Amino acid sequence: MKKVLWVLVVLMAAMALVTTGCKKEPAQLRVEIFDRGTDGGRSLAHDNAWTDWIKAKVKEDLNIDVTFVPVGRWSENTDIVNLMASGDAPDLCYTYNGGMISGFRDQGGIMNLAPFINSHLPDLKRLLGEDPAFPGKEFIYRNTDPQTGHIYSIPSYRVALAQRNIFIRKDWLDKLGLGIPTTTLEFYQALVAFRDQDPGNVGKNRVVPFGQNSDVRWGLANIIHPSINPNLTDRERWIYNIADRNIMMPGYKEGVRMANQWYNEGLIFRDFMLMTTADAFYNQMKSGVVGAFAQNWDMPYRTDYKILEDLRRNVPGADYVAIDPILSTDGVAHKDMMDKVGLQIFIPSFSKNHIAALKYLNWLAKPENYQFLQVGQEGVNHQIVNGVPQTIGRPAGDPWFMNSSNNIDITMPMNGVEMGSMELNARVLALGYGDTPPEVIVNAYTVSTRNARAAAVYQATTSQDGIYGQTLQDKADALLAQAITARPADFDRIWDAGYKDWLASGGQAVHDERASLYPEK
Repeated sequence: MKKVLWVLVVLMAAMALVTTGCKKEPAQLRVEIFDRGTDGGRSLAHDNAWTDWIKAKVKEDLNIDVTFVPVGRWSENTDIVNLMASGDAPDLCYTYNGGMISGFRDQGGIMNLAPFINSHLPDLKRLLGEDPAFPGKEFIYRNTDPQTGHIYSIPSYRVALAQRNIFIRKDWLDKLGLGIPTTTLEFYQALVAFRDQDPGNVGKNRVVPFGQNSDVRWGLANIIHPSINPNLTDRERWIYNIADRNIMMPGYKEGVRMANQWYNEGLIFRDFMLMTTADAFYNQMKSGVVGAFAQNWDMPYRTDYKILEDLRRNVPGADYVAIDPILSTDGVAHKDMMDKVGLQIFIPSFSKNHIAALKYLNWLAKPENYQFLQVGQEGVNHQIVNGVPQTIGRPAGDPWFMNSSNNIDITMPMNGVEMGSMELNARVLALGYGDTPPEVIVNAYTVSTRNARAAAVYQATTSQDGIYGQTLQDKADALLAQAITARPADFDRIWDAGYKDWLASGGQAVHDERASLYPEK
């Protein structure tokens, strides 16, 4: 009996040694992450408490070693193209530039993900849910090529669809005895009063009635876009939306003309083209000299940028409030709203670890993982208020400081806090801005989405976008800046010449392809 027991012990020990020796080495996975710089208390994008948590848990759950590769948030177009061209792109990438995806696809640079959706991405498929643009169809299939069935990128989704707002200094209006502007004329008159009367006592040579950085395409959209014909059909809105630029939209030129007028009257920051970093713009607002600006719908309240918080530290009693005064020809303040699509997620065709990339992407779609990354630890990153988490802002340099709002740069499948229902999502959103009262956030969201609509969606595979997209974006942005800063007498000449060049540089080719793909009814 003792001999039998001894043999069993030896066999069990041998099995243990075999099992230990057969344990697989971890797969190596490189994952893109946006780098927003370290100003405002941010840590290194690729090396902080959050990325450490991911590395440890993914190692435990999936036996994968994750390395994060930082890509500049504001230079992503150049950075990703360079990484792809050098063959050094991460195994799992994302971008907001859909045209870039088309270009990579046509060059054979990205993998067809269609065969892996059901086998490797069941949790992601469940999380993304239904596509609101195509009822009855699942959102994970939004980018399916209608001819081949291939899928070269998977969209993340936006939980909140508000896009931009115009914000104005309520304390400056109060000092001047002015009400909240509700029309284009009232807003213009408020900016003139800011310029002439300097209600913030910052010095007339320092006051900036309307703040703007070099990204005029985004920052002046709420000024320019209401001039677009509000009666365009969905087909017209789709075929005129070239390379995510609107300069072909009927009426757009007149919106730029108004911006040109305001610029020449000293209402828009004169040196906006020299303000090339986001932090320089934010610091200008925090200094107290900016009367109004237009950016993301929640920009002044975000705990990662701390614009209003730091402004009030410098100027007690200062306040920015959301308004929508710019009216279209029909008397309505039409605005843009986000489509459900956020990032485009893709895997380079030369990736040697695509299975690990798919496993990690699906891991991010599990509630126990993404919800921790979005709200963090109770008592550290949030407190429970009426059954839902309320964000607690962390001080600069704190290891659990979120470099992006609710860690959207890490929670790749979604942009925003996902709690499992629209009602809970809305309650969490309102509580997600530190000490800012929930009603202020609700008002900003309401203003941004009132009379707003998303870009028209049509499923078609285009080739011209990938060929000309980046050139058309660059030329459109340059033309916009040139036209706004031109002398009023030169405006038509500069715009018409630039527009003609833009059409010849691929704009007409993209438009014609789109028109042929979207049949008239």
